[in-house]
Amino acid sequence: MRPEAGQVLHFSEDPGIRTFVPHVAATARQPEAYVWAVDHEQAPAYWFPRQCPRAMAWVRPGVTTGADRDRIIGAGCGTRVHAIEYAWLDAVRTTTLYAYRLPADRFRPFGEPDPHAWVATDPVEPLGPPEPVGDLIACHAAAGIQLRILDNLWPFWDQVTAGTVGFSGIRLRNARRRPA
Repeated sequence: MRPEAGQVLHFSEDPGIRTFVPHVAATARQPEAYVWAVDHEQAPAYWFPRQCPRAMAWVRPGVTTGADRDRIIGAGCGTRVHAIEYAWLDAVRTTTLYAYRLPADRFRPFGEPDPHAWVATDPVEPLGPPEPVGDLIACHAAAGIQLRILDNLWPFWDQVTAGTVGFSGIRLRNARRRPA
């Protein structure tokens, strides 16, 4: 599930949102109220239940070393990997996630130096009814993104953040504790 031209997406487990109203998220690092959305490139990071902790890594052309690609992504395993913990696998399998298509012209890029989201400061109405995303594991497979299931995210995350790959961690506060 990706946005079409002129669209951004908002993913939610709630199929009844009629209007997206700017708000300050509980996890926000900034005081401004926003409506949040993602573009084509960032959409796969949200093919998960909302509270699911996930660590993601991808090859950055011209930056990622061959050694890091093989060590973190895996030799012959494509250019991107998403990792979750076993404790979240059933939720990934059973959660019904919806995508709301929103008009991209109401949003601006957010994040420095590379934008990682799109934000709007005024209420935004979806372009149509929410669409069920479907099988979240199948979404990863269809996109060629490997989905790794780990006992604990932290050893993987430590390798990812120390390397030359691009990375993002979402809801990591919900992951198991770091191993001793």
